[in-house]
Amino acid sequence: MSDFFNLFTSWKNWSEQITHPEMAGDDLKEKLEEIRSRLPPPVIWLLGKTQSGKSSIIRVLTGSSAAQIGNGFKPCTRTAMLFDFPDPETSFIRFLDTRGLSETGYDPTDDMKWCERQAHLLIVVMRAMDHQQDAIVAAVKQIHKTHPKWPIIVAQTSLHEGYPGRTMEHVIPYPFAAGKMAAAVPADLRCSLLKQREYFPRMKAHFVPVDFTLPEDGYAPADYGVDALWSAIEEALPGGLKAMLEQNSQADGIWQTLHPSIVSYSISAGMAAAIPLPATSLATVMAIQARLFHNIAKAYGLPLTRQSLSEIISAVGLGVLAGMGGRELLKLIPVYGQSVALGVAGIYTAAITYALGKTLCFYFAQTKQRKELNPEDLREVFKAEFARGRLLLRDSISRET
Repeated sequence: MSDFFNLFTSWKNWSEQITHPEMAGDDLKEKLEEIRSRLPPPVIWLLGKTQSGKSSIIRVLTGSSAAQIGNGFKPCTRTAMLFDFPDPETSFIRFLDTRGLSETGYDPTDDMKWCERQAHLLIVVMRAMDHQQDAIVAAVKQIHKTHPKWPIIVAQTSLHEGYPGRTMEHVIPYPFAAGKMAAAVPADLRCSLLKQREYFPRMKAHFVPVDFTLPEDGYAPADYGVDALWSAIEEALPGGLKAMLEQNSQADGIWQTLHPSIVSYSISAGMAAAIPLPATSLATVMAIQARLFHNIAKAYGLPLTRQSLSEIISAVGLGVLAGMGGRELLKLIPVYGQSVALGVAGIYTAAITYALGKTLCFYFAQTKQRKELNPEDLREVFKAEFARGRLLLRDSISRET
């Protein structure tokens, strides 16, 4: 009964905990690190020469700017670098870049062994017209020998370098679907792409020609082949990454910028709820939600107040918070709590956090534009985002629970 009373008291003071969180920054950082150790984010290993297009792939997949990527890589071995997205604290995807493979006298054995232990998917990156790939091919063959069941994607980049002239535009529709190559592909480019396919005999490599450029380069679309690359990634690494990184073209710029953070903090909240320690995990959930909601308020340049939270909760219903507390009670039940709460409570809490974050964005956007706030509109936004959040985050939470 005391546990139930503690849960009730915690949820009764939810808005106070969110506006004035008790958990200090260092304590929350420690909790987030613990969560990350329980649910390591998937790691995409980009293996290729310098200037082969690895950063461009990260930029297109994540929507990050070139500057963010340039400043975001952190060294983890002598030549390997990690890029955590959206940030090191709450990343839900990591990109591993191995450098130096083509350097004279460099023995990559130790670095490669470390990278093999981290990666979930290997993407080999080659400029379509570059055939000086001996070091890369040797590394891939060694990786394949050690991990013969690993899926391999070969991204053949910078296709425009194989066009007969600067005035040529991309072939539309995309001519490389299902591993085929339409007749409209220029002869030199076709020959080069086919030659690179010969580098990996007896491997089930998925070849994806792409051309990721900047708008000022004059090629449209600038993310040529991105759908084919996403299809290959989703097939090799199921888990809904595309949906988590996808942007809503109808939303305002702040909403789009905040989307990755909302996803990452929601996953962290879901994992905190899945830890079988009732009162402790609830406090961590609230601390994570507080960090997210304050970040949202800061992005919109508006204060996060008990009034704003009260208006949202009044619109969506107190049952939302009661439901989260109820799922905490499942952990008090031996065996059943440990098996059910890990999945149900985690997914539910992640979806609630996601929906509240999105609803708060809508609330602040409306407030910033001095539009009248209709409780029914808030309720509809929450319902839609809760349904989307459950589908979006289900695989990420279930992957370890």
